[in-house]
Amino acid sequence: MSTPESISETAEFEVENIGGIDSTQISIPPGVTVLTGKNATNRTSFLQSIMAAMGSNEATLKGDADEGRVQLNLQGETYERTLTRAGNSVVFDGDGYLDDPEVADLFAFLLETNEARQSVARGDDLREIIMRPVDIEDIKNRIRELEEQKDDINDELATIEDRKTDIPELEQRRQQIQDQIQDKEDELEAKEAEIDESNQDVESSREDQEELEDKLDELRSTRSDLESTRRQIETQNQSISSLKQERSDLENELEDLPETPMGDHQHLETEIEQLREKRQTLNSQISDLQSLIQYNEERLEDEDYEVLETLDDTEQSDSNGSPTDELLGNGDDSVTCWTCGSTVERDQIEDTVERLQERRQDLVQELNDVKSDLEDLKATQREAKQQQNEREQIERKLADIEDELESRETQLDSLKSQREELTDGVETLEAEVDDLESDDFEEVLSLHKEANQLEFEIDSLESDLEDVSEEIEEIEDMLDRADDLRDERDELLEQLTDERTKIDQIEADAVEEFNEHMDAMLEILDYENLDRIWIERVEQTVREGRQKVDKTVFDLHIVRTTENGAAYEDTVEHLSESEREVTGLIFALAGYLVHDLYETVPFMLLDSLEAIDSDRIAQLVEYFEDYAEYLVVALLPEDAQALDDSVNRVTAI
Repeated sequence: MSTPESISETAEFEVENIGGIDSTQISIPPGVTVLTGKNATNRTSFLQSIMAAMGSNEATLKGDADEGRVQLNLQGETYERTLTRAGNSVVFDGDGYLDDPEVADLFAFLLETNEARQSVARGDDLREIIMRPVDIEDIKNRIRELEEQKDDINDELATIEDRKTDIPELEQRRQQIQDQIQDKEDELEAKEAEIDESNQDVESSREDQEELEDKLDELRSTRSDLESTRRQIETQNQSISSLKQERSDLENELEDLPETPMGDHQHLETEIEQLREKRQTLNSQISDLQSLIQYNEERLEDEDYEVLETLDDTEQSDSNGSPTDELLGNGDDSVTCWTCGSTVERDQIEDTVERLQERRQDLVQELNDVKSDLEDLKATQREAKQQQNEREQIERKLADIEDELESRETQLDSLKSQREELTDGVETLEAEVDDLESDDFEEVLSLHKEANQLEFEIDSLESDLEDVSEEIEEIEDMLDRADDLRDERDELLEQLTDERTKIDQIEADAVEEFNEHMDAMLEILDYENLDRIWIERVEQTVREGRQKVDKTVFDLHIVRTTENGAAYEDTVEHLSESEREVTGLIFALAGYLVHDLYETVPFMLLDSLEAIDSDRIAQLVEYFEDYAEYLVVALLPEDAQALDDSVNRVTAI
């Protein structure tokens, strides 16, 4: 696996009013930086500041401040973001380092509440988390585009193959025409010799002979024009017949489509918008709950027992009193509620936080259902739009065909009128030639007529020869293009294969990354009787919205060994807190690597590692160091002591 290039530039941060920070300036050099200190020393707040500078909105504004800011100077560029309080929410503004921080929030910023990190312990859908940043719909659209291009090329190649079979017949036809032309030219040469011989025997004035020859030339030219007009009429008739057949085919296609595809689905946009609003509301509720949970967990961890100021409506409906009333108790292990001054049990606070976590899980499930319903409606809407586009396209084609039919029928009428005029002209010229005939000229006139007819036939054959040669040349050009089309099709097939296997490849890579690094981590950390933790890709039938579909899932396996050396499969619930934390972190690392974040996200953040013992934390940090330009870790002083002395340490924030 690739690792980030070595850089030497120090990242400079200026922070104001983020988390618990009033104001600070901190330099972070490349490599490992440890934020070391006791609880409530703003270590997590500074990590949130880094996230905000990267572009994330997962940061909190200082409780007594209306505005906050963070500025990052890195590689000659300055990135600044501001946080402004707006009622019960915080508005983020400014440009962060990342255009889209979603993937980094999942797999690079590994604070305690990070979803990828916590997914193992919560029993989340691991495959869904890994694939969340992948725009599957965009991949499907790209596949459809490539398939359409491939089909167009296949149609063109099929046409070329069909035309290729015409070449032998056309070559034979061309040779026949050439032979016929040669025969006619030989016959004409003989006829002209007879005319010359006959002219010597005819006593006639030169003027009469020239007039007769002029009429014969005019007659030949008029006959040639008449034949050409007849051919044009035949061509127009064939084109009109073809257009009418195409019109009939399109009308049949049109009958198979709904008359008003989008009109039948006018409600979709409203339903989609409602689901989007619901999704936004759920996301906001989940985010608010997460912030509330994180805030109170930090208070408990830091022994600063400021409990919940408000709960969501669901929590409040479960009690006749206020949230504070629920926390009242008389045990020895008690604290003072910051909202009302009442004494409450610590266990009650923890129970309340646990209920909030359960409520968050319910909201996450509801959000997943809404997303599924939204995708179903979007698919229905896309199908309706596609049918509408097809109908409009067919109607445009029909309109074009009607215009072309009208134009060709007008041309046909004109050609028929022209044919009548030329036919009359031929009859008139033939009559004039007959008037010029005499007994003395009868034989020579007959010879001239025969020669005239031969010249006309030669002209006609030469026109046929030109048409056949052009057709052969056209097919040969098509055959020359066939090789380019096949190369283009091969490229499209490669792209199709890449797109079709992209999802499968990401899944396979994620499993491979997790299994490889989990094996290495367990070997390094040497947990007692824990042999292996690994993910298996399996196909299962699951429900998506209202349908059942076959879907890949990630099945997490845990293998332990008894004292007698017998291996058995265990469950996540039986992992120690330290083992669960390490597993979650390695899963997040797998996502970090499979989505190539080491190429785009310079910072990886680690926090809340207290469940892991100091020596193992040091080994974990050393392992993660290889994959990030800047690895920033928040540790208690006793845990930080296990790290190498060369590691950069920040002790005051």
